[in-house]
Amino acid sequence: MSILPPFAPLPASLPATVPFVGPEQMERARGRPFAARLGANELTLAPSPVVAEAMRRAAVDEARWYPDSTMHDLTDALAARFGYAPEGVLVGEGIDGLLGLAVRLFMAPGSVAVTSLGAYPTFNYHVAGFGGVLETVPYRNDCEDLDALAERARATDARLVYLSNPDNPMGSWASHAAIEALVDAVPPTCLVLLDEAYAEFHTDPEAITPHGFSRPNVLRLRTFSKAYGLAGLRVGWAMGHPALIAGFNRIRNHFGVSRLSQAAALAALGDDAHLAGTLATVAAGRERLGDIARANDLTPLPSATNFVTIDCGQDGDYARAVLHEMLARDIFIRMPGPAPLDRCIRISTGTDAELDLVADALPDALNAARG
Repeated sequence: MSILPPFAPLPASLPATVPFVGPEQMERARGRPFAARLGANELTLAPSPVVAEAMRRAAVDEARWYPDSTMHDLTDALAARFGYAPEGVLVGEGIDGLLGLAVRLFMAPGSVAVTSLGAYPTFNYHVAGFGGVLETVPYRNDCEDLDALAERARATDARLVYLSNPDNPMGSWASHAAIEALVDAVPPTCLVLLDEAYAEFHTDPEAITPHGFSRPNVLRLRTFSKAYGLAGLRVGWAMGHPALIAGFNRIRNHFGVSRLSQAAALAALGDDAHLAGTLATVAAGRERLGDIARANDLTPLPSATNFVTIDCGQDGDYARAVLHEMLARDIFIRMPGPAPLDRCIRISTGTDAELDLVADALPDALNAARG
């Protein structure tokens, strides 16, 4: 008789789950596709033609080769763009992959990590996966409460503090001065994981994290998934003290970022004109979503991201009903989880045609939710 080999105790104790149910899985379950895919904060615009050509060349000419494990060209280009030495930059498999490496590198089983209740759940997933203890603090006025994060980190002798700036899921942001105050307030043995996935969308990115900002206990995380429109290729990067970055060579997947992904990211980084056009389109989309919300007596929250979080004006049950009714009308959106954030829905910016669908569907969805 065959016997299934047992899992190790820690993974055996965890639920078999994922942080998000993807839209493809939802489409399979419902038996039809979405007409507008506006729930994953993806960029609905096509990547730069320069990127497409770089991907074509890499696929044709280099797919038979293993990728450059040092990611030399992309690392050098990122370092030059953001004001770091190359030794202070690490390229990885998106921010999700880098978060997993950071948790593994800095947390032992039983170590404490601090985050906000309702913040990006993939961080929580990694903390649980490596046996960490998660401590949460509530949002304050729809923003991450940096004072409370620091206070909880001190009280628990936390190894990690995680926050996103600009924030997902609320779209809010903290000033660079506030971030520096947080860094000063946590224990010196605590690493601040600063997720800057949406930083390009802020009207003044230097106001939240200037180029070259580096402290020994800060790791900044960026991605090509949002403003550069390469979410499917899984490329992100970390910036920090060279000694921090060097530590990742102990545990990282050295061939984890493919040649195709490296070529695409390098080309995207060099096409500033395309990026500027993307940011202008996203800003116009935020304005349009705000107009749609106000036309339906809803309140759009200020956003420095590629989505708008909309206050539905009632409780979480009502917002969930609105979400359900939008899904029933083939519009894929999402919403924050815990109260009081769950009074809101969250809609990514899209094409004009997709936002037309939102404008058409939302009044009926609200009426059905009220009914």
